[in-house]
Amino acid sequence: MRLVILLLASAAFVPGVAVAQIDSGAGKPGQGAPSRDPKPAEQTAPADAKPIVPDEEFSEALPQLSDDIDAPLEQMNPPVTPIAPVEAIEDAPPLDEVGAEAEIAAPLPPLAEFDTTPIAEPVAANDAAAVEIRYAIRVTGLDEIGLEDQFRDLSALEDGDGVAANAAIIGARAREDEGLAVRLMKSLGYYDATAISTIEQTPQGDRPVTATIAAVPGPLYTLGEIRVEADPTVPPALIADNLKLRSGEPIDAVRVQAAEAAVSVALPQNGYPFAEVGQRDILLDETTRTGDYTLPVAIGPRARFGGIRTEGDSVLPPDHIGVLTRFNRADLYDSRKVDDLRDALIATSLFSTVSVEPVKTGQTNPDGTEAVDLLVRQTKGPPRTLAGEVGFSTGQGFRAEVSWTHRNLFPPEGALIATGVLGTQEQGASATFRRSNAGRRDRTFQIIASALRSDVEAFTGLTGTLSARVSYDSTPIWQKKLTYAYGVELVGTSEDRYDFTRGLRERGVYFIAAVPLFAGWDESDNLLNPTRGWRLKLNLSPETSVRGTARPYARAQVEGTIYQPVTDSIVLAGRARFGTIQGIDRNELAPSRRYYAGGGGSVRGFGYQELGPRAPDGKPVGGRSFNEFAVEARYRFGNFGIVPFLDAGQVYEESLPQLSRIRFGAGIGGRFYTNFGPMRLDIATPIARKPGESKVALYISIGQAF
Repeated sequence: MRLVILLLASAAFVPGVAVAQIDSGAGKPGQGAPSRDPKPAEQTAPADAKPIVPDEEFSEALPQLSDDIDAPLEQMNPPVTPIAPVEAIEDAPPLDEVGAEAEIAAPLPPLAEFDTTPIAEPVAANDAAAVEIRYAIRVTGLDEIGLEDQFRDLSALEDGDGVAANAAIIGARAREDEGLAVRLMKSLGYYDATAISTIEQTPQGDRPVTATIAAVPGPLYTLGEIRVEADPTVPPALIADNLKLRSGEPIDAVRVQAAEAAVSVALPQNGYPFAEVGQRDILLDETTRTGDYTLPVAIGPRARFGGIRTEGDSVLPPDHIGVLTRFNRADLYDSRKVDDLRDALIATSLFSTVSVEPVKTGQTNPDGTEAVDLLVRQTKGPPRTLAGEVGFSTGQGFRAEVSWTHRNLFPPEGALIATGVLGTQEQGASATFRRSNAGRRDRTFQIIASALRSDVEAFTGLTGTLSARVSYDSTPIWQKKLTYAYGVELVGTSEDRYDFTRGLRERGVYFIAAVPLFAGWDESDNLLNPTRGWRLKLNLSPETSVRGTARPYARAQVEGTIYQPVTDSIVLAGRARFGTIQGIDRNELAPSRRYYAGGGGSVRGFGYQELGPRAPDGKPVGGRSFNEFAVEARYRFGNFGIVPFLDAGQVYEESLPQLSRIRFGAGIGGRFYTNFGPMRLDIATPIARKPGESKVALYISIGQAF
């Protein structure tokens, strides 16, 4: 501001210069027009011309300036004499004769009277058709290198489903897809790739706009020299054998990353728990179209397993954690065995969080390796569980079971389980002590005390049981080929039976001692839902029945199942099962220890215990042998399935199955597959049904029939 004033002041002292005539540009209304023949100022002003404002008057009108050039500017006051109003133009025409200018010159209406009605109705917010632009998508240059499908899966234009609110959104999506196309091409080794998007109007058809992504891959770059910067390993080719990259191959990002991941996995599996794969470096040569690859790897010390440490909550002590391991102290470190230990700890259901990681000890073994401890960080989880189970089948009716479990009431892993059963044909309660991983991983020791009331078609009974059992079982974490179980069982039961010699039904008390044995061989591919392979199970139970005198006998049962896939969605499954009781007559057996057939886990289509010999009063009496067969076609689509099936079987009074008088049942089932196994609903009917047999049988449960 001060500089401008000084310039004007200096101009006033130039003789013959009229300040009012400083102008540049074209003339404007109300201003003097510039000269058509401009000349320098000293030539255009006459010698005797007087200034419009005398110099003395001009100087007096200037404000007094301070000698301090840095002083702040003084406040400028308005002139004391008010500005005279502009006089009206004489002989001006009336406003109504001005035409369009009359309305402009008119005063504005009051704000309250202003008309706010919109000129046109707005587009409704839910009227999507009025604001949508439908567009088509065209891609060129990517199909030739196998990237078009992947591009369309990730495309912003494709995600928009061919609809946008305006052209700007289509353009933004297209620009985003340009970058996507370039990234995808570079990931395959086309480092000079380019992509251009264009938006064109195509009036024909229902999509008036076409967005085109034109990709140009350019030349393909390949791997040149491959170099790994690492200390020597044991064996020497450990890194090279897993980094499966070769000179001359395309620089494919997925392949390169997979090769590096293989190295990072292989090193901890072969004794290097602290190995780290560094950041790769690829030096591209635009002349040869190659890239020299360098990978730094810090292998760390070669190690063997040492001890086990724990941190956090004291849920399991180190010695019991050692029971869960599948390695010995001083074995070469293998991360797969560490992961297996972590899975076993999670399977105990005692932790909310648990982790296992190697820690250095600084101790050197005789072979030069370092001893590495495993640090188990434990956080206690809720130890109690309340569970329930409900089922229904024709012949057995409803059955509900509820259980309460404390999984670590007697550490380590000593559980107490209380169970109650309420059903149409049985009611009872039981208490179980269970020690999981008892001295060996997946070995279980349990003691069971139970009381049960049964009211089934064949008999009624009140039974008390005390049993102990040791078992080595398959689990979802580790499905074992060989499983086994052995134990002892003491049973006292009061049951009614039909006495054929006296021709009447009477109640008797039986005391039974048994040594049940089990062995199983499993070659199937899945514990809960097998689709291929086979299984073989053998049960043998030497028993003694005491009712007046002791009568020893043996119960045996063998079962084989096979699973064969036909297509990706169809599996054929078959089962054969045989049973025999040797060393005792049927009528001397307690009714609950005889064999019966029919029902959801036996021959579907028949009611529970409906097959086999019957007493004169029409009730089943059971037998000393049986056979059962079943075949299913399991068709699965997504999480659902349909299973047509055919079952067959019979119960015999003889001690060996006779393979005669076999009855058949046929039906169809539905499956709903969950992460803990399939839920099953089967409907079946007997073939060549006899009077008194079930017309239709319904079975609902969890898991496949076999």
